[in-house]
Amino acid sequence: MEILRSIVIVIHLIGFATLFGAWIVEATSGRREITKLMHWGLAIALVAGLALAAPWGVDGDMNYAKIGTKLVVVIAVGALLGIGGGRQKRTGSVPAAIFWLTGILTLLNASIAVLW
Repeated sequence: MEILRSIVIVIHLIGFATLFGAWIVEATSGRREITKLMHWGLAIALVAGLALAAPWGVDGDMNYAKIGTKLVVVIAVGALLGIGGGRQKRTGSVPAAIFWLTGILTLLNASIAVLW
């Protein structure tokens, strides 16, 4: 069971890396766009994160405060990606606040996972 859980953790990290990596590419190129790759990274990280939040028969208590906090942050990132993508389709660009907040919250979510 521990091997399966480790595989899900790796998939969760791949989702985060895809989302944050795509954001970094856009930030450094100066385009400031929401891409499909960001949406895919978010979906992968969210599904794997929800799988990790399920009790896997591990001993000890689950940290529900941490799980809840990470869930709120990932929902906020999803909302920002949705709003930014919609504005991008209408106006051709993403507002700077939405774009930068997406990257900051993505990094915050990973930091919570590591530091909490």
